[in-house]
Amino acid sequence: MIPLIVFYLHIVGFTYAFTREYQREGVSGGFLTVGFLVLIFSVGWSISSFAFRNIIDEAGLGLWLNRDALSLLAVSAGEGLLYYFYFGNESRVN
Repeated sequence: MIPLIVFYLHIVGFTYAFTREYQREGVSGGFLTVGFLVLIFSVGWSISSFAFRNIIDEAGLGLWLNRDALSLLAVSAGEGLLYYFYFGNESRVN
């Protein structure tokens, strides 16, 4: 259930980022932003799942927090910080 929620939040975030950049830069800027976000997500998920594979066993911390869910939550927290500083500074400057 947790991975489903994380993927849904990423789809909503990708849609928001695309429409924001589409309004500012056009279609190419929107697709470039979504490509950047997908790249960050896929590489971050690979690294976090590799790290959690070495730290936590497959069962994780229970039924809801298995190793995959924990790695998705970790990458989402890291992305949240990255996107806050990356996209947050643009709104403060304007």
